[in-house]
Amino acid sequence: MKKIFSSMFILFLFLFANVNAKTVTDLTGKKVTIKDNPSRIAIVPIPWASLTYVVDGDSSKIVGIHPSAKKSYEISILKELAPDMKNVNSVFVDNNFNINYEELALLKPDLVVVWDYQNDAIEKLNKLKIPAVAIKYGTLEDVQEGIKLLENGDKKYNEVKIKDDEMNIMLFTSGTTDRSKIVMLTQAGIMSNVYSIQFHVEITTKDTLLSFLPIHHTFENTITILLSMYKGGTVAFCDGLRYIADNLKEYKITIFVAVPLVMETMYKKIQKGLAEKGKDKLIAKMIKISNSLLKLHIDLRKIIFKPIHAVFGGHLKKVLYGSASISKDTIIAYNNWGINLIQGYGLTETSPVLTAESETRHKIGSAGFCIINQELKIENPDKDGIGEIVAKGKNIMLGYYNDEEKTKEAFTEDGFFKTGDYGYIDKDGFLFITGRKKDIIVLRNGKNVYPQELEFLITKLDYVLECIVFPRNKDKTDTVIQAKIVYDKDRIKQIYGEKTEGEYKKDIWKDIKEINKNLVTYKHIKEIEITDIPMEKTTTQKIKRYVEIEKENKKWNKSSM
Repeated sequence: MKKIFSSMFILFLFLFANVNAKTVTDLTGKKVTIKDNPSRIAIVPIPWASLTYVVDGDSSKIVGIHPSAKKSYEISILKELAPDMKNVNSVFVDNNFNINYEELALLKPDLVVVWDYQNDAIEKLNKLKIPAVAIKYGTLEDVQEGIKLLENGDKKYNEVKIKDDEMNIMLFTSGTTDRSKIVMLTQAGIMSNVYSIQFHVEITTKDTLLSFLPIHHTFENTITILLSMYKGGTVAFCDGLRYIADNLKEYKITIFVAVPLVMETMYKKIQKGLAEKGKDKLIAKMIKISNSLLKLHIDLRKIIFKPIHAVFGGHLKKVLYGSASISKDTIIAYNNWGINLIQGYGLTETSPVLTAESETRHKIGSAGFCIINQELKIENPDKDGIGEIVAKGKNIMLGYYNDEEKTKEAFTEDGFFKTGDYGYIDKDGFLFITGRKKDIIVLRNGKNVYPQELEFLITKLDYVLECIVFPRNKDKTDTVIQAKIVYDKDRIKQIYGEKTEGEYKKDIWKDIKEINKNLVTYKHIKEIEITDIPMEKTTTQKIKRYVEIEKENKKWNKSSM
């Protein structure tokens, strides 16, 4: 692979450097006579537009690029580094790499870069007296063998048609808020999702991803496995939850596809360790210095925070996560340390991603912005713009297996899938989720309370591992808001000393009252239940809310008898 990239680099040096030679050898071994230091270059292969800019350090020579390269440019750092590229033509070639020669002629190129299999294009360009250099499409033997098969007339693989309406996979929903349902997905839907996500997350052949979630879940399957395969990354399989830290180091993981619980837990452990060693104040000072250097475009975070990076194996660059949000303090901390957290949002029914942040576009607290090939809107928004999130696209499920009634309920009259989540879209197109429709607490005065908002505030308490907020119907006239809190025994002991659980409950209640002070009265948490026993979770580490609420209801009913 190093040989290949060296060849690529040498080729571009020949093409773009100011040299005297007018005859170069392309990656297929063909000699091509070109203009000395060509100044108008049209590029068909998608990734080579970025590489051309990197090697040449200038975008002025690029006059044409692939439409997908243009889309990648719009969400990448190149948009800032090379603002002139926004005017580069992208209509001379279609998504299937077919060249429109009339459009190309208008660009007046003195060089065109094509794939090596585009023999017809090379011939036509030669007739038009436009020099063309060819780039190898693939380097693996099986890819080359595939080209030979095509040349011999074997088209059984490239003529396979993917039917949009044909079910290819059945998956169960996670079962966090209700009993699981069987979702019918299509190959076309999943691959549409894979294609769309690549514009939000950069994965290269140098990246290694850690797979620790169940592969049969859409999030893990689509993001970790299929996306990395599509982009040429490597996947390492985790030995289990307790071995995450070891595996991050052992496999030199650069990208981690995780869930919020894991990242929040690791963050709290790091903060706890720093406090115990008396280094928390020093780290705070180093963060200020580091952020000042970043303003000068000097990034030394990997060096400054080397001990923290060592916890994650020393190679981790970014974390992709979904299923829930991560607290603002946690996101800021990881960013300060030099680890980029990128949030996505979706459901099993949507294959799964609907929205995602990108490498360069993000807002703390948001679930990102809508992916391409997808429509997203807010259904029946209230005065604050909050309503149910609905979506339409190729990645949406066909329906629920053997359940026409639930399938019909899941879609609007105009064909949008109803996610069951409430939220709003801000002026910049970022989606903010306020909570699940089924979880919303409707008080007797008609006010709506979103549990997620309160859960965020509670989990900011240093000793809280997890919590859920739900309604308790105390009597026929009163509905109160209750929280079930799982606390860290070691951490709460450090803060409040050795005490009984009953005494800890009093201490926690004081902290809850402080939270209530900053809330409008109708959002006040009135009752709490505490425990050091973790809540029941799905295989993707999401709390089974309905199960936990049923447990609390049973306890309540027993105590009321």
